[in-house]
Amino acid sequence: MIVWFAGGGTGGHLYPGLAIARALVRLRPDVEPHFIGARRGLERDVLPKTEFPHTLLDLHPLYRPQIWRNWRTVRSAFGAWSALRRLRRDHRPRLVVGTGGYASGLTMYFAKRRGIPIVQHMGDAYPGLTARLSARWTTEAYLGFPEAERTLPSGKCRYVDTGNPIEPPPDIRPDARRARENWFLPANARVLLIFGGSQGSRAINKAVASWIDAGLPKDLCLIWATGKSQYAGFEQYDRPDVRVVPYFDPIADAYAASDLALVRAGMMGTSELSAWGIPMILVPLPIAAADHQTKNADVIARAGAGIHVPQWELTVARLDETVRGLLSDAPRLQAMSDAARSRGRPKAAEEIARRISAMLG
Repeated sequence: MIVWFAGGGTGGHLYPGLAIARALVRLRPDVEPHFIGARRGLERDVLPKTEFPHTLLDLHPLYRPQIWRNWRTVRSAFGAWSALRRLRRDHRPRLVVGTGGYASGLTMYFAKRRGIPIVQHMGDAYPGLTARLSARWTTEAYLGFPEAERTLPSGKCRYVDTGNPIEPPPDIRPDARRARENWFLPANARVLLIFGGSQGSRAINKAVASWIDAGLPKDLCLIWATGKSQYAGFEQYDRPDVRVVPYFDPIADAYAASDLALVRAGMMGTSELSAWGIPMILVPLPIAAADHQTKNADVIARAGAGIHVPQWELTVARLDETVRGLLSDAPRLQAMSDAARSRGRPKAAEEIARRISAMLG
């Protein structure tokens, strides 16, 4: 029984699909996921290393600032449509799962025209253009943020608050003191976790570097992932109280060791932090499509799980004041942790897989 998973371009559109597909196969060994993505997306590098068959379409995104370039988008869509027709002749999918991105939009429209049922995962508080338009053709949509429903069209689509599919924390949480020792930090240290998404954040990295130069609060330690491409520019800051790495792989020990996190407001990172119950200082990427990271940050801040600091406000003084204020106010930090954990959905992939299995019959 073949199910198409369509989406990619970024990790937020690809990794949830992989998590759902793996949960679905565990539940239903008769299901055969087939991934459809774009040759220009992250999936080009990731999918060949997975266990799943896949098809990469020669697609261009929608060029919003440079609309004169959209002739490439239209031309590539015709070629991709032909590729989908050939793929359907071989596969006959029972269902299409859309996870966002331009490959997702074309594949879901193809499914609509062929009468193939569609479900979607929508991870952000403000779903993207593709998700909002295709909701009219969708049977069920699985929401990473329940607040997203207010921005979506009403109709036949059933919106389900499942959360985002993540790698869940272990049932028995790692001991925080031991996790800190694994990072060669004092067992009783207060720890700030820092990362800026899969590629890192230059704005966050520069602010943190300047903060270290100015002097960190006493007894504070940092676990800081700069991003692979930026590591060479900041590795010199590694020292006994500041652990600098290109990226986290795995990340569980970093989560277990941390009291607080300074991060972008992407859907996957914030969902993982919520599941671990880690309060957040959120610095949204200001050029994210439709400013969706700002909307994620606003929702989390209103829920009491984080503090929203716009990038233009991320100065050494603001960062120092915010971190000192939180770490010196144990009741507030605990309340933020409880609020984060209340939004966590560590079993999202399994819940979505069960719903898809029921639709397959």
